Amino acid sequence: MKDKPIIALLYDFDRTLCTQDMQNYTFIPSLGYNPAQFWQKANTFGWENHMDGLLAYMYTMIEECRAQGITLDREYLRRCGEAIELFPGVKEWFSRINAFGEEQGVTVEHYVLSSGLTEIIAGSGIAHEFKKIYACEFFYRDGKACWPKLDVNFTNKTQFVYRINKGVLDVSDDRRLNDSMPDDSKRVPFTNMIYFGDGLSDVPCMKMMRSYGGQAIAVYQEGNRAAVEDLLAKGRVNFIFPADYREGTALDTTVKNILRRMAITDALTSENERQLRSIGQGILPYQETLFE
Repeated sequence: MKDKPIIALLYDFDRTLCTQDMQNYTFIPSLGYNPAQFWQKANTFGWENHMDGLLAYMYTMIEECRAQGITLDREYLRRCGEAIELFPGVKEWFSRINAFGEEQGVTVEHYVLSSGLTEIIAGSGIAHEFKKIYACEFFYRDGKACWPKLDVNFTNKTQFVYRINKGVLDVSDDRRLNDSMPDDSKRVPFTNMIYFGDGLSDVPCMKMMRSYGGQAIAVYQEGNRAAVEDLLAKGRVNFIFPADYREGTALDTTVKNILRRMAITDALTSENERQLRSIGQGILPYQETLFE
């Protein structure tokens, strides 16, 4: 029996599922900084040393914790994630959308593509909802963070979209990722993807969705509404909505309509393929009526 089609929902995390940068809730205050001070310090270090901005902030985290005698380990970062404030309806969103997908005859999978930290996301209470979390990670020696292991910056996020498309989810597996693969053998077609973001940092993935037949959605809080409206006006996203994931909202209704349409498209494609196979085997549909 043919497996059910898969539809992948891909999310940025900061300001898309939670209300601000995830480091702002607990980690930065624990250093005695406010967010503006910490990000200014990290960004200045990056500019002065011509570094990738995310590597600069990860280095700053390590150095600040070392200077202040804070043990930067996985457990500490997970505890920092416990204070994350999710947008309304996020906790209930995944099971509801999964159930709706089942009703439509498709399997819905959820993925994170974030410039935040995997360990902080692990403490957010929703990490178990995702098939895979692609976010910045540290390498740990003797239990302590000592080196960046993975950097998910604004442009290389698209690499992870390709991984989801091909089903090559292990970040160390570059060979299979770069192997040629027929479109009909790819695990999740681009046309079965929806990307959720909140701003310019998501544009590469949003543009990818728009170019390859997927859908791009930008969510907003009142403070960044104008910037998100600009994304819509410039054709960088398909839809924009307030960051409210509760049942019955415009976001909820539209995503269900997209899922419904994707499911119908998959069903029609499968029927077309079935008929073509039948013809190739000499079994034409309604063959018994051809010579009446």
